Amino acid sequence: MATGKRRSIHTSSGNSGTSGSGLRSSRMNFRPSFTQQEDRGGTRPTAAPSSIGLILITMLLHVCKKSLLFDTRLKVAIYCSMIFTISLIADFVTMPRTYFSRSDNALNRYFVKWGWGWLLSVIIPWVALTAHTLGCGRRPILLKHLARVAFATFAWFFWTRLFYYIENNYGRCLNSRDIQMQSKIRCLQAGKFWSGLDISGHAFILVYSSLILAEEGSSLVGWEGIKDLVMREEHTRSTPTETSRGPLRNLSDNDLEFLKKAHQALTPYLRGLFVAMTLQQLLWDIMLVSTTLYYHIMIEKFLASVAAIMTWYVTYKWWYKLPKIGLPAPGDGLFKYNEVKPNPVFIIRGRRSTLNDNNQPKFMGMPLRTMQETVESNPTNRQSDLDVSTPRV
Repeated sequence: MATGKRRSIHTSSGNSGTSGSGLRSSRMNFRPSFTQQEDRGGTRPTAAPSSIGLILITMLLHVCKKSLLFDTRLKVAIYCSMIFTISLIADFVTMPRTYFSRSDNALNRYFVKWGWGWLLSVIIPWVALTAHTLGCGRRPILLKHLARVAFATFAWFFWTRLFYYIENNYGRCLNSRDIQMQSKIRCLQAGKFWSGLDISGHAFILVYSSLILAEEGSSLVGWEGIKDLVMREEHTRSTPTETSRGPLRNLSDNDLEFLKKAHQALTPYLRGLFVAMTLQQLLWDIMLVSTTLYYHIMIEKFLASVAAIMTWYVTYKWWYKLPKIGLPAPGDGLFKYNEVKPNPVFIIRGRRSTLNDNNQPKFMGMPLRTMQETVESNPTNRQSDLDVSTPRV
């Protein structure tokens, strides 16, 4: 059986050649039309590639966050249990003498005795730079944030003066009934021993300073992401078809430009201050252990730590969170950048756990139901089926 030539589905008129082949190729049905444009997408800006130096700095900051931003509630529990337990043991057991047992050691003389000054040397620039950036240069916001440091200084001065007053006025000079000797200064000048409740000012400073460093350092959480927020906001405002829904949507163009420049210029200094705050916090913890082992009795150190923890809780956990009468908390400004969003994975798992019975047998994640369970779960349907199947007389 002879077969004919296969006829092409594309018919063309005209001469063969270059023009004919071009015409045929333009009419081939599997080629897209020249007027059709491909939607490539990908118009949103992306972050610049990170350098090796920035990666190393990020790793260092990550390690510092693990130490400085340790859960404050758990840290308070550790401080209280350590001061109570170790101090109680040290009151009855003689601890071995070390370099830290000497009151004239370098760390005690040059750091602990000037502890509040060392704290202010890092906290004041930290609060000033973060508030200046988050407030977009507004002076009232900066002053409100610095008021936290001023109140902390007032609280430190108040408690230390109160400790000194209690020791001088509620003690007595041993082995002396002279009324003039019932003063600490005169008693010590006479070579006698003054017995009083010497509440540890060092324990108060060390505990209170560590908690303040942890609270103020929390401003760094999400700080690096401000750069991406600014970049996305600029892109959204430059695109007429998009509507801004980010945390920077309420900022004016001038505030957005100020935030961009301030964040870029001040972030390196904040990184250095954060490392310095971490080192200071580690030093305070070491000296707190030394104070717990070698200085004061248990009740004097425990009362000082309770005063520090109570002051921290009233201010950072209550007063600074009041919307109208409280001072701004660390990280507050004209926008929110460090809010933690819930993980959708846990939400989906929670919904599945409420819909599926954990005690029910499953196959590949789907519940198995026998015929008996189906009938028992639908008694009304079974009864209706019986009524329908019953013949009418």
